[in-house]
Amino acid sequence: MARYDRAITVFSPDGHLFQVEYALEAVRKGNAAVGVRGTDTIVLGVEKKSTAKLQDSRSVRKIVNLDDHIALACAGLKADARVLINKARIECQSHRLTVEDPVTVEYITRYIAGLQQKYTQSGGVRPFGLSTLIVGFDPYTGVPSLYQTDPSGTFSAWKANATGRNSNSMREFLEKNYKETSGQETIKLAVRALLEVVESGGKNIEIAVMTKDKGLRQLEESEIDDIVAEIEAEKAAAEAAKKQPPKESTS
Repeated sequence: MARYDRAITVFSPDGHLFQVEYALEAVRKGNAAVGVRGTDTIVLGVEKKSTAKLQDSRSVRKIVNLDDHIALACAGLKADARVLINKARIECQSHRLTVEDPVTVEYITRYIAGLQQKYTQSGGVRPFGLSTLIVGFDPYTGVPSLYQTDPSGTFSAWKANATGRNSNSMREFLEKNYKETSGQETIKLAVRALLEVVESGGKNIEIAVMTKDKGLRQLEESEIDDIVAEIEAEKAAAEAAKKQPPKESTS
């Protein structure tokens, strides 16, 4: 490798920027995060590590508001996320002050991706070690959107996507099971995707639901437990139906 991984601004002979690839590896080691876009609801879900007994769990949030109509979930280094989130929030308010209109989801996604890309091209800095899922409703058309950015600065729009630990398993699950849903069905799809990789059920899951009228709402643990119980009951019923012998037709 001849030390091409030491300098962020130097390409290796085969066209790699190793520091960016290492940042992507940091994302893969981060908590699982999933986003699902419904017709009237957008859901963000993240895996949360169990908090210490004396710690206030409300102080460890992985899903945050950027503006009234835009929210973000991330996988990777939380300290890096805090810096990026603060910059994005300032940009949202600066846009309101300058243009007298709220930002669109695509605008703030471009801004965040631009920041991440800038940190892959400058000397003396390192890439942000996080991938983000950005959701929101267009302030002009009311259409829901879901975008993903990664440490290289690329971004793309999705119907449903996952990032972080075991994201490939969740993405495969979403590809098989995604269909246009609304309301509670969208929430259940996001929870089911997370349960593919998260052990010990609802207590290690954080879910936030965004609607056009009410904005972002974090679900309480009891609500998540109810959804998990409902999903497990449906799964048990489906397995029981498979085991039943087919009924003989009476002629």
